[in-house]
Amino acid sequence: MSETATTPRPLEDLLTGGQKRRITRWSEPVLHRQTRPVTVFDEAFHDLIRDMFATMTASDGVGLASTQVDDDRSFFIFRCPDADQQIHQGVMCNPVVEVPTGADRQLDSAEEGCLSLPGAYAMLARPDHAICRGLDHNGQPYEVIGTGLLARCLQHETDHLSGTVFGDRLSGRRRRQLFADHDRVAYRYPADWPISPKAAFEPERETT
Repeated sequence: MSETATTPRPLEDLLTGGQKRRITRWSEPVLHRQTRPVTVFDEAFHDLIRDMFATMTASDGVGLASTQVDDDRSFFIFRCPDADQQIHQGVMCNPVVEVPTGADRQLDSAEEGCLSLPGAYAMLARPDHAICRGLDHNGQPYEVIGTGLLARCLQHETDHLSGTVFGDRLSGRRRRQLFADHDRVAYRYPADWPISPKAAFEPERETT
């Protein structure tokens, strides 16, 4: 159990009732620093989780790390399909990801994006299977086995907690293209997005 915890709550109690928060951007230092372990699992922590689920839902994401709402503790939330299109959702605190090595390692190259660089995507190869272990929202030991998009999500969000964004894994040329793609659509995302919704698509602006 955690150092500090209140009465355990079912996950379902934390999926609704939150308020949208601003998502931080890649230019902000919090996204490039190592996080600290979660040790307190109290009502304030659960309120933040509710807010993160509201924020992720509003931004059409499948995962959201604590640093993306300007918190420096090591945890993320997810609601994401696996390779069989089964939806998994939960809270992972102090995560450690294990991926296959040697002959068991199979890479999946697919488009990846980040809510902290909205509107831009790049191809990135990652292992197609991942096991993530840590603590749940009540501080209890927790394990998630990921395939398909869920495997990518677990790796992406855990990267965030060590100060790594997926652009750090791209070559310089591909990273420059990613930023250029973001710059073309940046006008759609207000500084406080998703508290304020993104602007309507303007085709003529996208092609200039």
